[in-house]
Amino acid sequence: MEKKHTLLFLLILGTAFWGLSFPVTKLAIGHNSPFLFLFYRFVLATAVLALIFWKHVKNVSKASVITGALLAIPLMLGISLQTLGIKYTTASQCAFIAGTCVIIIPILKLFFYRKAAPFKIWLAAVIALCGLVIIAVKGSLSISTGDLFTIAGSLAFAVYLIEVEKQAAIKSLLPTIVPMFAACAVFALGFALTEKQSNWLPTDTTFWMGIVFCALFSTAYMYTVSNISQRYISAERVSIIYLFEPVFGSIAAFFILNEDLTWRLLLGGGLIFAASLISELKFGPTKKDGFEVAN
Repeated sequence: MEKKHTLLFLLILGTAFWGLSFPVTKLAIGHNSPFLFLFYRFVLATAVLALIFWKHVKNVSKASVITGALLAIPLMLGISLQTLGIKYTTASQCAFIAGTCVIIIPILKLFFYRKAAPFKIWLAAVIALCGLVIIAVKGSLSISTGDLFTIAGSLAFAVYLIEVEKQAAIKSLLPTIVPMFAACAVFALGFALTEKQSNWLPTDTTFWMGIVFCALFSTAYMYTVSNISQRYISAERVSIIYLFEPVFGSIAAFFILNEDLTWRLLLGGGLIFAASLISELKFGPTKKDGFEVAN
């Protein structure tokens, strides 16, 4: 129990880093390539974690490399789409919309694993959808490109968290962390190479500072803690904790980018946060909804 509480605290601390990463990323990418930014971010994160987990890297198995590469696919999709979303919408709005992951996870589990979703899940989904509409749909009843990228990124993150929970129930994911980020770096490089006008060595100091912050704190720290935590905490519970992220994100965007805390953002974000709490309420006896952990 003590270990679980420690992991919960470390996850909440990580969401503060994630929240800060929204405005930091928006400033860093500016007119630069988002995929080039991601490439350098993953390369640095891989190098740092390779030093920290050198024992696992030295004895890495083929199975760990395959698992890491497979986990990298939804993770890379989620981060890439979210980074594109930040480029085309406000950092605070992107942070709030990303919170819909908490509703997507139980719905995906219902669809793919045939687990009956209680009424509270559907209620939470409707409330979260209302919040999303308030935030994303403007007077012309249109959703921006950035909003669509962020929504798609939330779906990919939901798949990633479910897969991490499944794998963590079988074995420790520490040996897969470095291969996972290395695979993400390769994917990002592939996307960056398709952009013919990319400046591979930007002189913008903000770009490189953003890479250092996101690589060390938003990537290396947060995803390592998250992967370790999901051996003890379900994907639903982890995604609830992730909803601290838009709170920190909006506060950071307000102070760093001078973005407005509009009534639409506050009301819509409040509904999404309320939906996440409803989805976690316990009415009477409940069954374990995570995957069984192998001993």
